[in-house]
Order: sequence, then C-alpha cells, then structure tokens
Amino acid sequence: MPPQHGPRRARIAFSDSAAKQLENITSEADIHALDRALVVISVDPDVGEPLPGGTAGPRLRQYTDDVEAVRILYFVTALRTVVVVAYIEV
Repeated sequence: MPPQHGPRRARIAFSDSAAKQLENITSEADIHALDRALVVISVDPDVGEPLPGGTAGPRLRQYTDDVEAVRILYFVTALRTVVVVAYIEV
C-alpha cells in the first residue's frame, strides 16, 4: 500500500521588493515567525482575507498572524500552485 500524503502545498515565491525585505530580517525569532506564516499560506492559500481593489490582475490577499506579529500581502497564481509574496511585515 503506497504511503498517504497530505494535500499538495503551493510553492512560495517572492517579489523583488519582498525579497529585499526578507534580506533585512536578521532576528531568528522573526524568521521563525515568518516561516510559520508562510507554511500556513502554502497549505491554504485562501486563508488570508482579500483586499479591496480592482478586478484587473491577480487579487491581493492579506494574512495576519496576531500571535506571531506577522503580516503578509500576497497573491495566488491562476493554477493555485504558486503564492507570490508582495510585502512582509514582521
């Protein structure tokens, strides 16, 4: 019997500006908090709340983890396989 796997996770990618923000995070606690939030989003890309805006282009979502004090703005690609992080706040 083959092993049972959980649902497939979305891959996380970073915009250029989010990658620069990521480079500036030096605290191990902040990196751990961000890691946890990114895992949550990769497992369920719909977890964040949609931000108001136009219908052109991908719809931005916001995920906020008040316990870890992390806020991430992101959008999900059309095939729902990649989550692109646009902004990170830790």
